[in-house]
This record gives sequence, structure tokens and C-alpha cells, in this order.
Amino acid sequence: MALDNQPSTYQPQKVMDFYSATVLCQITEGLVGMDSRTTKIVPRIAEKWKKSSNGQTYTFYLREGIKFHPHKGFKSEEERFLTAEDVVKSFEIGCTEDEKGEPLATYSMVCKSLVKGADEFHVGEAKNISGIVASGNKVTFHLIHSDHNFLYKLANVSSHIISKKLYDRGYKTDVVGTGPFVYNKFSTNKEDDQSALLLTKNTEYYIKDSKGNALPYLDSLEFVFQSRKLEQLDMFENRKIDVILGLPTSQITKMVQGRLEDFNSKPPKLILENNALLETNYYIFNMEDERFKDPKVRMAFNYAIDKKVIGIDILRNQMNDVGVYGITPPVLKALKGYDFEGIKEVGYNYDPEKARKLLAEAGFPNGEGFGSIQLRYNINDIHSAVADEFSKQIRSVLNINVNIDGSTFEKLIEDAETGNGDIFRLGWNADYPSPESFLVNFYGKNVPDDLSTPSKVNKSRYRNPVFDEFYEQATDTKKQIDQLEYFAKAEKVLLKDPPLIPLWYTGDYAIIYSNIRNFYFNALNYFDFTYVYKKDWTKEEFLKKHIGNKEK
Repeated sequence: MALDNQPSTYQPQKVMDFYSATVLCQITEGLVGMDSRTTKIVPRIAEKWKKSSNGQTYTFYLREGIKFHPHKGFKSEEERFLTAEDVVKSFEIGCTEDEKGEPLATYSMVCKSLVKGADEFHVGEAKNISGIVASGNKVTFHLIHSDHNFLYKLANVSSHIISKKLYDRGYKTDVVGTGPFVYNKFSTNKEDDQSALLLTKNTEYYIKDSKGNALPYLDSLEFVFQSRKLEQLDMFENRKIDVILGLPTSQITKMVQGRLEDFNSKPPKLILENNALLETNYYIFNMEDERFKDPKVRMAFNYAIDKKVIGIDILRNQMNDVGVYGITPPVLKALKGYDFEGIKEVGYNYDPEKARKLLAEAGFPNGEGFGSIQLRYNINDIHSAVADEFSKQIRSVLNINVNIDGSTFEKLIEDAETGNGDIFRLGWNADYPSPESFLVNFYGKNVPDDLSTPSKVNKSRYRNPVFDEFYEQATDTKKQIDQLEYFAKAEKVLLKDPPLIPLWYTGDYAIIYSNIRNFYFNALNYFDFTYVYKKDWTKEEFLKKHIGNKEK
């Protein structure tokens, strides 16, 4: 399988990007996980759990006999067995600061203001997290308030469990987990500027299939890191990879319409998916830039962008929708009951006259005195083309020069966190099916007070007390329908005072060879290879499974 970028980290507690999460989810595990077909919560390290009637206490019962992958740091086989102390230690690590004094993803995205004692532990006022208690094979979490998404947060890779013994012995960056695959080898081919990561079967994995067979089925799983989609397609056509996520726009017609026989034969050679994802592509403003302090300027930029041109001419309609809503993608199936229509009413369509009027009201008629701005993005086929189009449109409508500055994905994230630029390209893939997974990126309490400290979650450094109040009311409410109502109110506030420009909501074409069995696409772009195997279809088998079932 090809990924556009390499993981930015192999430490679960630090993961904030899709690429790191996709790789590590095959190696490490949490107390619970997700079913990649249904996206429902399923048992993993914990075989079962209980929730108190008020939703503020969760007790997890750990499976017996789970082993960490082999490592030289273990002094005996007995030390490889996972214990409740490993669970506690993993969350303690995640609630400390990194070597630069910055909070980790586990604290920012999971425990902050939710798990009792996590805040006190984070600032050094307590020696342990009082709300996480180990006893025998049980681990109990005590929450400050109930949280409808708590189990999904525990399924997130930043809540995955690592070995306390290895960490304490100095093996902090070694990739060791309890998952179905073991980190084997990382290689780089300098000639084609391409790297790959080989994972191999964990022969001691504790989960069996329904017939008692050992999992995973696959002997190996290889991730190839290649940012160029044309190169990915070439690898796919030559059977060097089995699945391609997102087609190069110049080849969509050829691949989708020109290969109909491969899709429609029985059995087919290829399977095509056009999946609406809980993923948004957007630009954020550096809110520390004085020019962007005035919301009229940010609104002007939003009205100045013709997103339909981006969607049709650049993406070639490989999307779910253009960014006329907010930060939360309009995937109704995954987010039932959310007020997308109300959010759309305060969203932004292309209106150049209104854009120019707002910019003039902010003190920059026809862009006079505004100066140039720097747009930072990571280089690939799509993002480079969108950046170029954005620059042209802003120049045409607002008479402002946009200097586009491309880099690697890792450098982009570093610059966004430190405010090294004026506008930044970002994309966010939901960790769980809730608007919270998107809105957390603009929660004011995730902004460090010190400007010299990187802002890892709220990269725009956006602060709005009204937004924060609705966001907090949503996370603290007891009824899920009320939670969605408060999140929608928060998102409407966000759009009236926009720190971002929503561009489009992802709906990539994905193509996979039909002999890849039990591989599921879902709205969260979450992949689990535990049950995946390769086997060609016979015509009789295919007709019985896919045609016969429909006739019944």
C-alpha cells in the first residue's frame, strides 16, 4: 500500500497525522479498537469493560497472555507480558511534555480536562494521574464529566499501549507493540526518492478468527512512501502495490471509464470505491499576523475563492463536496442529526464584490497597504496546483500577492505549529465520527500562552470565548442530541469569525485488486489489516457470494 508521506513519528503518544496513525495502528494497540468495516468500537487489549450509570467511570478488564513484540530490552520472556502497569505508564508518558517542553497528543486530544488528575500531573503538581487506577488485571478511568466519545478516544493511536519496562530502560523510540504486525525494516531507494517500511506477521498475536485460526493472515505488509500520485499509479498498474488511495487527476477518466471491463467482469479484476470521507482540506490563517486580527479580512479571503473551480478544474470532481460548509465534512451517514444546513447558511460561496467590500472596510481598499502574504503547503500534485490557483484568485479579486512556498509535509507541520508563515495548507481526518474531532483544532485552551511554544493542536492560535463556551457545553452534555446542537452552535461562531478557509471535503476514488479480501474502506480512512488476505475469485464463488445474495 502506498502512502503520500512517511510517518512523522513512531511514538504513539505523539501521533497527530494520518500517516503515522495508519502505520502504527498495525503495530500497536489500545484497550479498545475499531472495526474497519463498521467503525464501531471493539475489544482489543481489554476483553470487556463496564461503564458507570453516570458515564464518569470506565473499568477495563485486560486479557491474559498478551505479549509485546520481541525486543533485546526484555530480560526474560516473562517481561514481555502486558500488565496493567503498562497501561498506566503509557498514559503517564502521554500526559507529560516532550523533550521540547510541549504537550503530547495523548494529553491534548484525550486526557486534558477530562481524565481526573491529568491536568495536575501534566503541570507537575502530582506524581501520578489520580483518575487512572490499576488493580490486578483491571484499569479504571475516572472522568471529570461524561464523554460520549471517550471509547473512541481510547481507540485513537495516541492511547495505544507501550511497554513500561522498555521505556524505563531507555528504548523510548523503538517501535514495539502488541499488534498483529511487527516492525521489521525501513529502506530508502535514493535513485527514485522512495522509501518503504516492511512489517511482518506477529506469530504470537492473541486474536484468532472465528474458526480458531491464527491472525493476521498476511505474512507481510509493506508501506511505500511516495508523494507523487502518477508514480503511485504506475506502481499499482505494475502490481507493486495492491491498493491506491486517490487517483492522479489527469488519469481519472482513463482509469474509471477506460477500465470498465476490469470493474464489471464477473469476477472483476479491480474494485472501485468512491468513498465520502470525514476529511477536510483547508487553509488556516496565522492569527498572530496583525493583518488577520480583523475578521473582515479573513471573511474577504473566504469570499474571494471560487471553490468550484478548484473542485472541477483541479480535483476533476474527485471530492465529496467543495468547502461551502464549515470544518466538519457533510457526511450525513456518519454524522446523523448534525445541522449541516444551518452551518451552510453561514458558510462562504464565491462573492468577489463582497470580498472587495469587506477588505476595503478593513482598511485595505483594492489591497492597498496590505503587502504580500506567504502561503505554506506541502508539495504534491494536488496541493501544488491548488496553491497556484489560490494565489491567482486572491490576486485577481483582492489585488494581493500570494507567494507560494512548498516543502515537505513534516516541514509544513513544523512551520504551522510555530507560525512560520501567513497561511498554511492543512487537512484533517477524523479520529472518530463526531464534529468534536474537527472543532478541537480551534479550541482556545489548546493554544500555549508563550508564542515561542509550538501550538500543536490549534495551529492557527485561534481564540474565541463564545466558541469555547459552546464547545465545552457540547463536551459536557449528557445527551448526544444536545452535544450535536452545541457543536453546531460552536461551528457557526467559527464561521462568522473564520480562522480558516474550507476548500473541499475528501471523496477520493480508491481502486483495489479484487483478490484482496476483507479490506474495507470507511468514512474515517481507518485501515486494519488483521483479517486481510489475498486469494483470487473463481467465477462460481463470486456469483454465489455477490449475485446470489442479491437475488435472495
